[in-house]
Amino acid sequence: MGEESWEHRYAHVNNLRMHYVTAGEGPLVLLLHGFPEFWYSWRHQIPALAERFRVVAPDMRGYNQTEKPVGVMHYRLSALMEDVRGLIRHLGEISAVLVAHDWGGGVAWPFAARYPEMVDRLIILNCPPPSVLIRHLMTNRAQLRRSYYMFLFQIPILPELALRAFDYRLVEKAFRGWLLDKDALTERDIAMFKEAAAKPGALTGGINYYRAAFRQFLRAPRAASSTRAKVRCPTLVIWGEEDRALGKELTYDFQEEVEGPLTIKYIPRCSHWVQQERPEEVNSLILEFLSDYH
Repeated sequence: MGEESWEHRYAHVNNLRMHYVTAGEGPLVLLLHGFPEFWYSWRHQIPALAERFRVVAPDMRGYNQTEKPVGVMHYRLSALMEDVRGLIRHLGEISAVLVAHDWGGGVAWPFAARYPEMVDRLIILNCPPPSVLIRHLMTNRAQLRRSYYMFLFQIPILPELALRAFDYRLVEKAFRGWLLDKDALTERDIAMFKEAAAKPGALTGGINYYRAAFRQFLRAPRAASSTRAKVRCPTLVIWGEEDRALGKELTYDFQEEVEGPLTIKYIPRCSHWVQQERPEEVNSLILEFLSDYH
């Protein structure tokens, strides 16, 4: 199933016009991307999953062709979760499989815990539950060093200017610089990510995820670092071991956040951009995990 057969559509959810790409028929699988990405990050997964499932890959709030509300308050976790909830309902379903990477996982972890009836299976790629990340930021100096950019993102305007400079050189460096397999992304791929980042308001929208999360933590650090509910559905974690942003040791605490069956699969010699760098392995692990799901 080629890209030419994928449909581009829009949904009005949570007072937001959201763009998404869809393909295939069957049970609903939602693919949630991270920063600084958009639906295109799932280009290798969409055709593989669409053989059995109805695949929907949205541009998250603030990204690419989805609306970009002005103001940090619009990027609070509660709003991001409500976007997912609204999209599932807009698509005429009561539940879905969530597949999420990076900030998409930052939304999917708490969403699955808060709305267990809406998540049949959870598949996370290189993203810890927010509570685990916060604990490590407070106790793990290595992770604190890796996460330096999260603190830089709290500065107004300057991060956007830096990412925009020299034809979005830092956007390209974020991808190519972290990849172990430098050929995993083509020139077209990099151009697509730059084009999405260049959409008016897109860089601020993406960075506002970090700003809103930081403000929420400052207001209630204990509440932010503790989870009221745990994930109950079967959960698969796929982790590229050479992630320069998130240490492998974060995964050792995941069992504390999951009551249901938890499987963790590590991919050695692979970066943070796991589904783009090693798509065949990722697709195989996802399809195996969903082999008994109908």
